[in-house]
Amino acid sequence: MVYHSSFVEEEGIKKACGCPLLPLKSHIKGPAPASDPEKIDVVDEAITFFRANVFFRNFDIKSPADKLLIYLTLYINVALKRLEGCRTLAVGTKAIINLGLEKVPVPGEPGFPFPGLFVLPQSQNEAELFRNYLKQIREETSGRLLSCAYRSNGTPNKWWLAFAKRKFMNIIVP
Repeated sequence: MVYHSSFVEEEGIKKACGCPLLPLKSHIKGPAPASDPEKIDVVDEAITFFRANVFFRNFDIKSPADKLLIYLTLYINVALKRLEGCRTLAVGTKAIINLGLEKVPVPGEPGFPFPGLFVLPQSQNEAELFRNYLKQIREETSGRLLSCAYRSNGTPNKWWLAFAKRKFMNIIVP
């Protein structure tokens, strides 16, 4: 059974492209509202559920937050694939920073991994808002993922990097 997001309440949450812009525990500047540092956010959920959810080929969407969880699961898969050959935390950090500098496509643009999952943006402003949110959430996920993928002494954690070989929803990660 696939793990779903616990963020099902949508009251007061802004949306873009049919996806809720959920609060983040983040110091990174962006459109996401600030979250209580004591509570878990969607990035914590995605990292916690990644090793279980990556095995599934199908994912039932129970709430709009599940779309974000699906996106983050694929992003974690891409990030682990980039970290696979990095033998130290310093090299891994450089690889993750380079991943963060890549252009973030939004629904309707070439390179967006889930056509049809998210609603196409109604305006250029909505597209930019969603792009900035995805960029912020990717950067936050990358930072937190490094602490999982590498041990405190800077060596790779094989129990995490082994999941780089998995295909989430049969999507081949380049």
